[in-house]
Amino acid sequence: MSMKATPASADQCPAWASLAEAAESLRTGTIQSLFDTDPQRVARFSVDGAGLRCDFSRQHADANVLHLFASLADQLQLRERISQMFDGELINTTERRAVLHTALRRIGAPGEVVRVQGVDVMPDVLRERARMLKFAESVRSGSVRGSTGQPFERVINIGIGGSDLGPAMAVEALHAHAAGAPRLAFVANVDGSQLVDALSSADPARTLFIVCSKTFSTQETRANALAARAWLQERLGAAAVPAHFAAVSVNAAAMDEFGVHPDYRFAIWDWVGGRYSIWSSIGVALAIALGADGFEAFLAGGRAMDEHFRHAPWEQNLPVLAAMFGVWNRNCLGLPSLAVLPYDQRLSRFPAYLQQLDMESNGKSVKRDGQPVFGPTAPVVWGEPGSMAQHSFFQLLHQGSPVAALDFILPRESSCGRPEQHQLAIANCLAQAEAFAFGRGVQRISAELRASGLDAQHVAELLPHKVHEGNRPSTLILFRRLDPRTLGSLIALYEHKVFVQSVVWGINAFDQWGVELGKKLCEGILPLVRDPASALAASATGTGPLTPSLAGVLKWLSGAGDVDDGSSA
Repeated sequence: MSMKATPASADQCPAWASLAEAAESLRTGTIQSLFDTDPQRVARFSVDGAGLRCDFSRQHADANVLHLFASLADQLQLRERISQMFDGELINTTERRAVLHTALRRIGAPGEVVRVQGVDVMPDVLRERARMLKFAESVRSGSVRGSTGQPFERVINIGIGGSDLGPAMAVEALHAHAAGAPRLAFVANVDGSQLVDALSSADPARTLFIVCSKTFSTQETRANALAARAWLQERLGAAAVPAHFAAVSVNAAAMDEFGVHPDYRFAIWDWVGGRYSIWSSIGVALAIALGADGFEAFLAGGRAMDEHFRHAPWEQNLPVLAAMFGVWNRNCLGLPSLAVLPYDQRLSRFPAYLQQLDMESNGKSVKRDGQPVFGPTAPVVWGEPGSMAQHSFFQLLHQGSPVAALDFILPRESSCGRPEQHQLAIANCLAQAEAFAFGRGVQRISAELRASGLDAQHVAELLPHKVHEGNRPSTLILFRRLDPRTLGSLIALYEHKVFVQSVVWGINAFDQWGVELGKKLCEGILPLVRDPASALAASATGTGPLTPSLAGVLKWLSGAGDVDDGSSA
């Protein structure tokens, strides 16, 4: 008996046409009307898993839509696709690679085998994790010391993209759990400003650098690492370098040439994408911050979400529901962006982390088979901590013409030991969620204005400016406290959400060819920037082709096209 072919994307499934019909029928209704007609709506649309609760009740969807989500998942054979990822099949089709960040969270129970092209990867994963955690504990305890025999008081992580965003976000989020750790800083931007700031208060004898680059050739990371090495050599001499540099890379020759300590090197595998790499030795800075037990708790949170994702029925599956509501908002309701709004300052870097995870993964316009996608894919992801966002861009979200979907992220307990202030944050979060969902209509605003003593003319003038349409869909992601385990669950929730959406759209979430073109062009432009006058002269004589778009900027860089700033007036 031949197996039924897996649909390439959702548009080939009967449930997709039904979802489009459901969206059309709901378009003229409101979120308020959905609450009015379903007394059990909050219970029906709230789901628990791996320490998180997602309240989807403020989404613009009804129970029929939930049923269609489950039908679509079945028609896409999502359960099989999930198994393919966890089992190490080569689902990154353009690079012919497995996708196994989930293996990095496993504990290596007896009989637990994860094979990539016939080879069990778990022994290497467990061995490398043990080495990394031992190193992290040694840095924390002071048994690993610098070249002058002093323990490290400052650790500077040098990386970019997934080698920076994940560890930097997590260290900030879990700051309250980092007692006893050295101070940590993160350097990514190539312009040098972050490095200068990190070094300005650093004692070279007590500073450890961690260079995170799979190939050890990433342009931005290498520039910052070379500058850091020069800074150290100038103060302690070239012989001091190995005692102050660790690295996560597969390029042994490059680490030899650079001077990385032989015992301070940690492996990463080609089946770990950068934006999914925090669970690997790329997370060594986080392990130094939290200690081995804290990092293991972080892994346990991710692992709990993995198990929930693999086994929960679709109607109770947090990543699947989050993904389907995201697709519903993007494709069926036409909402172009997702605002991520954590009501805890510790999560200030979480929206930026999700920008890479979501937009680099699913920012694609062709399917796995090379054919165009059937509709929009990844939303534009953006956001800020909620309290500050309320005083900056919430005006547009409430009353502007573009409508965004919203994710509110809310812990029950304060992460800094100030419960009364956190209660104010909770109240603000819930108030905003209510306002976005239900708004305030003409009749109520008119009554309030009249009750305040305004005359009819003034009421009529103010009324259009005061009305809030509401009907802005949102999800509340709730948890007890922000700790290592919870953060692990939260990150894994979004990882799996992104994967499910890639299945719906029929795209490969695990390559990033769009990042490569600019990098390649930079190699040719850099020599021109370093000597713009010579580049312009060569172009003028016909010996050096230069595009008109570059020539104008190079003229300015050479000083020939300076703009008068008015200082001579």
